[in-house]
Amino acid sequence: MELHTIGTGSLGNCYILGNKDEQLLIECGVGIDKIKKGLDFDYNNVVGCLVTHEHGDHFKSIQGVLDLGIDVYASAGTFSSPLFPSVSHRKNTIAAKQSFKIGNFKILPFSVVHDAAEPLGFIIEHPGCGKVLFLTDTNYCKYTFPGLNNIIIEANFSKKIIEQKFGEKLQMEFLKNRILKNHFSLEDCKVMLAANDLSKVNNIVLIHLSDSNSHEVDFRREVYELTGKNVSVADKGRKFNLGLTPF
Repeated sequence: MELHTIGTGSLGNCYILGNKDEQLLIECGVGIDKIKKGLDFDYNNVVGCLVTHEHGDHFKSIQGVLDLGIDVYASAGTFSSPLFPSVSHRKNTIAAKQSFKIGNFKILPFSVVHDAAEPLGFIIEHPGCGKVLFLTDTNYCKYTFPGLNNIIIEANFSKKIIEQKFGEKLQMEFLKNRILKNHFSLEDCKVMLAANDLSKVNNIVLIHLSDSNSHEVDFRREVYELTGKNVSVADKGRKFNLGLTPF
């Protein structure tokens, strides 16, 4: 099973998890042309698209995805966005703690904390990748997840970098507070990882790193030192093995 990063970060998020038989889109926050190219212009084995919330960097190309004949799965709050077409038979409303299947993917949504309407994270299970945690755009997660095999998790910024850059400058308080309240810091990511049983985890992929408030090399090193796992940082175009073995 492979994870293909089409886009990650504030400019747009989109990932493809799949194999030669079936593929699952996660987020559609980049231009539809980029999504088409990422799928090699072949949409026959795309079983669906999961969307965490309605912000543009996760939701931008919702109409284009529907036009490709791909079913979209999101919360009622996400679908309440004016960007979503009022009528679509490919709209599938999902809810936290209510599992469902898309092809051979079993999905369990769960609630997260973000300035959006009913944002979600996902546990994604498939015979090819085991149990995968997908967690982004939150500042807190009240759950732990047993039996994880792979983790895709936000590490948007470092609190140390934020404090060093902004300090006590009052004009930066709004930006500083929004970042702190709505995204997972490296520090919170590490707390989250430490709270879970990682004994079966093969790979950890860090996503949604800020262009200006993160440091890829340091983030990867710190998470590796904490977990001892195979740690990668997502970037546009990168592909990762998310199988049941580390490599």
